[in-house]
Amino acid sequence: MTCQKTGHNFTKIAFKPLHTNLFNIVLLSIFLTIGTGKLYSQDITKKTTAIPTKKQIDNPKTVADKTEKSIGIIKKETDSIKKDSIKPKKAFLDGKVKYKAEKYVKIDQKKKLITLYDKAELYYQDIELTSGIIVMDYEKNEVYAGRIKDSTGAYTQYPNFKQGVNVVEPDSIRFNFKTKKALIWNSRSDQGEFKVKAVITKKENDSVYFLKGARFTTSTNIDNPEYYFQTSKVKFIPGKKIVTGLTNMVIANVPTPIALPFAFFPMSKETNISGLILPSYNDSNTRGFSLQNGGYYFALSDNYDLTALGDYYTNGSYGLRFESSYAKRYKFRGNINVRFENLISSERGYPDYSKQKIYNIQWSHSKDTKSTPNSSFSASVNLGSSKYFRQSINQANVGSNLNNTLSSSISYSKTFNSVPQVRMSLTATHSQNTQTEEINMTLPTLQLSVDRIYPFVGKDGLKKGFFKNINLQYNLNGRNSIVTNDSLFFKPQMFRDAKMGIEHTIPLSTNFKLFKYFSASSSFNYKEVWYTKTIKRTYDEDKSAVVDNVVNGFDAFRTYSMSSSLGTTIYGTFNFGDDKKIKSIRHVMRPSVSYGYTPSFEKYYDTYASDATGTMIKQYSRFESGIFGAPGISNSNNLGFDLSNTFEAKVTDKDSTKVEPKKIMLLNNLNLSTSYNLNADGKTSLAWSPVRVSGGTQLFANKMNMNFGATLDPYAIDNSGARINVYNINNGGSLFRMTSANMTLNYAISSKEKDKTKDKNVQSARNGGREDDLFGTNTDLNDNRKSQFDEAEEGEDKISEFFKSELPWDMTFAYSLTYGNNNREKKIIGNSIMISANADITPKWKAGVSTGYDFVQNGVTFTQLRFERDLLSWRMDFNWTPFGTNANWGFFIGIKSGVLSDIKWNKRSNTNR
Repeated sequence: MTCQKTGHNFTKIAFKPLHTNLFNIVLLSIFLTIGTGKLYSQDITKKTTAIPTKKQIDNPKTVADKTEKSIGIIKKETDSIKKDSIKPKKAFLDGKVKYKAEKYVKIDQKKKLITLYDKAELYYQDIELTSGIIVMDYEKNEVYAGRIKDSTGAYTQYPNFKQGVNVVEPDSIRFNFKTKKALIWNSRSDQGEFKVKAVITKKENDSVYFLKGARFTTSTNIDNPEYYFQTSKVKFIPGKKIVTGLTNMVIANVPTPIALPFAFFPMSKETNISGLILPSYNDSNTRGFSLQNGGYYFALSDNYDLTALGDYYTNGSYGLRFESSYAKRYKFRGNINVRFENLISSERGYPDYSKQKIYNIQWSHSKDTKSTPNSSFSASVNLGSSKYFRQSINQANVGSNLNNTLSSSISYSKTFNSVPQVRMSLTATHSQNTQTEEINMTLPTLQLSVDRIYPFVGKDGLKKGFFKNINLQYNLNGRNSIVTNDSLFFKPQMFRDAKMGIEHTIPLSTNFKLFKYFSASSSFNYKEVWYTKTIKRTYDEDKSAVVDNVVNGFDAFRTYSMSSSLGTTIYGTFNFGDDKKIKSIRHVMRPSVSYGYTPSFEKYYDTYASDATGTMIKQYSRFESGIFGAPGISNSNNLGFDLSNTFEAKVTDKDSTKVEPKKIMLLNNLNLSTSYNLNADGKTSLAWSPVRVSGGTQLFANKMNMNFGATLDPYAIDNSGARINVYNINNGGSLFRMTSANMTLNYAISSKEKDKTKDKNVQSARNGGREDDLFGTNTDLNDNRKSQFDEAEEGEDKISEFFKSELPWDMTFAYSLTYGNNNREKKIIGNSIMISANADITPKWKAGVSTGYDFVQNGVTFTQLRFERDLLSWRMDFNWTPFGTNANWGFFIGIKSGVLSDIKWNKRSNTNR
């Protein structure tokens, strides 16, 4: 090969490695430890002045002269001379080496050196090495890389060593291909969440590395971190362990008294690793000192895991929690939380001593619809002790504490692609009132429906007119219902009291146009109910009372009903002129009239003796206790009237460039409904039912939701408050008597638009609380690394200037007003306001408050104050509920990173727990 500039001839040289990948070790020496250590390579036995030192690498003019840029590939030199008896040396490279440089590439065959200068690049197998200067000694099997100085004398073009996904950025590197030893100065690397920097890193062999003057941190700035752990000696075995000597914690370059004589870090390349979870210390006035949230994490597989946590108090109270998440790609995902607590308050012998056991089970499961499109399975379970969220030692969310209802649902559905199509679903539900401790369950509910059948549709498939629109369906609803309470939950008596029944319905309906502008519909409904238990009501002389005796066995009743409706839509527009700000208002009315008739099914009613004299009363049905009820003893003959309204306006757009007027909604809905009983006799029943008025709209660019409602009764009442057959206007009053009214306002604003699809407080809502923070934020005592506030989206620009004209903030506002006048009390029975606000006081300080006021009770409602300080790699927060039954405070400071989550201080008051 001829040099283009000098004209010298030289032969391409090929190297084959004696060992695999010489740069492998260089990378591993820096990457696979939490502190890339010092790798001292052995002294080379045969010394030569051709080998540059670190000082020479940093001053490349001492090792190479300037030549023109070139790109070369080293190949093995061949010779036509017959091989002699001397065994040739084996080449040390097992692949081609590609290299290039910006200024020059110099090959010194005498010294066996290849020098690359300025933006030097070298590629070998899966290794990429870039640097200011790279020197390869192909006789000594060594490579060197270092920085160079720019015109100002500053070092630039630091070495960058990459192998696969691993990257090392030292000041300089020296590596021996044959011995596999390496020496690296000021290496920087990432080891998971750790940033590691070491003064010297030495690779002893393929499995042992030593580091000197190492520091490791989770800070993003490895050269000037806000904190780090300093250690002088580190021994690192890739994929197995790291052992350090004396390790000291340094904060803001100031050593702290926090130190360990030695440290051991198990290492694994696996993403999920089992390990201990260190507990946090706390204390309580009623339970003593405690260790909370300590346990073990089991990385069982890539598809599921398990976390076992526990709490223990010195007075004997303890808690156990098991949390597991599972997922299978394109199939399903979910999580299970099981919590149990044995709570002891005070000490045995004291009057305030108490002991109880509480538990809670949560399960969430969702199935990927793509896996089996014709079937689905989902679960949302939240059941347990009614007092759990009020008394748990590991819950700090008032929204969950004040929750009155726990609910669960597990459902499976399948669609059969037959003709007609059949849909089936199997559902188990649970509803629990935490105040009354009553539990309602269905285990299970079976629903089966056959798609609509149009028997009179012709071959053309058109469904037009009365007869062609006639259709029928079949629906089956089977239910096993259980009503119990906390004390009997999942005990034999709970299942003995279960009620079972199956309801069959066949609706026959049609719809058609009448007089062009009216939409009419008519339906006939047939229902048949099957029961396995009925009752027989008799007078028990021994108890001197009427009792219901359960009769086991199949029984059924059949009913039917008819209904019709007629409705239309009326449009009206009021024009004010094109030169007006409000150009027009559009009013849409949808009036409808409905009629329903259900005959009397008196044949299903029996008589019974009401007293010892044998007086017979005919007023009970043997089906009364059934889950689908009993047929009606009297016929129902009602007319219903409904009127819905919407109001929309066209206004001049503020944007002068817009030609068309802007449409705004004045009232989303304004509904009025009432009914008239055609069978009313004026004594036992009144003809007109109260008029219900409801409406809603959105104001302030759809940021405020307003809903209102009222009940208007046309009849007067007597002195006892009972309705009488006298119109209120004829009794000296107005046309309607307002018996109740309510209004709610919800307003949420912020300094920037938020992603509405983002769940703000999912776990709080799952526990029965609110997704907003009007009742404070949900504090997860298992993981205090989570912020109390909405974290900025990843990659979002944060405020960098202290004196910024706009700082992020948000506010949520809710107002509720309720009026009662059932018995002429004319009283405001509810009038309260709740406000929550969060703001960035400075770029690193966040503050928030949740509070409210009850104008009826004249008192402040739940109040919480929140503060948080962003300490870069650390986070500090404080929340305080100053008064009320839930008064408490909590303070936390700790490292954000999960790998050092045990480095924290967490203190929380438990005065009321």
